[in-house]
Amino acid sequence: MHVPEYAPGCEKECIHEELISTVTAEMPDEELLYDLAELYKVFGDSTRIKILYVLFESELCVCDIAQLLGMTQSAISHQLRVLKQSKLVKFRREGKTVFYSLADEHVRTIIGMGMEHLCE
Repeated sequence: MHVPEYAPGCEKECIHEELISTVTAEMPDEELLYDLAELYKVFGDSTRIKILYVLFESELCVCDIAQLLGMTQSAISHQLRVLKQSKLVKFRREGKTVFYSLADEHVRTIIGMGMEHLCE
């Protein structure tokens, strides 16, 4: 005889069909959830977080970011490429210099809210 396993806190099997139906209707596609998980993985690297944080404060070129973080321009460029691919940073050219900034207010909000959460 198969005995069903219940979630911790459930003393008996109780499926709330209406709730399940409502939540299921609101769930994004698997592909979108995968993309969201991939986006958050980008935030999982401390060097990229440092770059995002300095860009939170000001638009900067690679040289300035490298100087601020005590890293090589090559290492910064590599991480900026990842951040650009994830649409977290944007760039603009001024002559031969390329300046980087946060892509939009969403990125600013994510960084700001993360810091606020940690400082509570």
